[in-house]
Amino acid sequence: MAGVDRSRRSSSSPPPLPWTVRVQLAALSAAHRSDGSARRLLFYLGDLHAAASPRPDAAGVRSVDVTIDASRGLWARVFCPPTNTAAAKLPVVVYFHGGGFVLFSAASRPYDALCRRISRGVGAVVVSVNYRLAPEHRFPAAYDDGLAALRYLDANGLAEAAAELGAAVDLSRCFLAGDSAGGNIAHHVAQRWASSPSSPPASLRLAGAVLVSPFFGGEERTEEEVGLDKASLSLSLARTDYFWREFLPEGATRDHAAARVCGGERVELAEAFPPAMVVIGGFDLLKGWQARYVAALREKGKAVRVVEYPDAIHGFHAFPELADSGKLVEEMKLFVQEHSSNRMA
Repeated sequence: MAGVDRSRRSSSSPPPLPWTVRVQLAALSAAHRSDGSARRLLFYLGDLHAAASPRPDAAGVRSVDVTIDASRGLWARVFCPPTNTAAAKLPVVVYFHGGGFVLFSAASRPYDALCRRISRGVGAVVVSVNYRLAPEHRFPAAYDDGLAALRYLDANGLAEAAAELGAAVDLSRCFLAGDSAGGNIAHHVAQRWASSPSSPPASLRLAGAVLVSPFFGGEERTEEEVGLDKASLSLSLARTDYFWREFLPEGATRDHAAARVCGGERVELAEAFPPAMVVIGGFDLLKGWQARYVAALREKGKAVRVVEYPDAIHGFHAFPELADSGKLVEEMKLFVQEHSSNRMA
């Protein structure tokens, strides 16, 4: 898993998916027009939400919603895994959901379920940030909200939520994580936090960043974008272009720094940018940009762990029916354990 798999022909098709996954992907596809734009009413009717509950679910995970900044409607859902002792301090994973900066929320059922699996599987308190969505809130709103969430954690330490959930957190073991657009947000928030004149604050330290199928791009079309455009129903070039149009400033191109983080094949990184884990699917049309990102991090001398799933489509992590989804949680657990040890050494 040390490199980016280029052995498959980009024109091939991914392995057959379970019918439950195919049905969900077909519904997602139906919520988009041929030009990639979202049928927002249809999407929101199908975007069912789950409620937070401090009572343990079947797996023992509890959750509660916390307000970060009422003035901008910013909140987060906090998930706590089963713990053997209330005295044990747990690492924190700050999670940013995907959806092209336009769709979903921290309460959307697929993300509520995913964060529950991460919390239990990794053994961490997960803080799923409900950042503001485009096009009502364009760049840099999502990044501002991510940074605000970290500042909130640094100032408050989740004291109220942790008390309600019966858990204690160790903010010196704080990890950022996100999928697709959320992976993009995780990168930019990590960069902002690491380059802030006041960072790292005494209580919160970034120990690592997990980018799952991160959403990067540019004006040029990579070989993978062209070859995998029709590989699955989960993502297409038309949809990626639509998401960038909705999120980037009016009139900006995809070469904007928010999208093309490896401008000129170089990436701006602060000295304190944390170790990263980058997850790449073999049938993700964005994998060419993700490979460039990995190469740029390594060129800067940053620690990068690449995790590849050769048969995975974009968004595979959201489907517990897929074996790779479970494997991802295990990989996240190993990454958190490794870099928690490094921080505590």
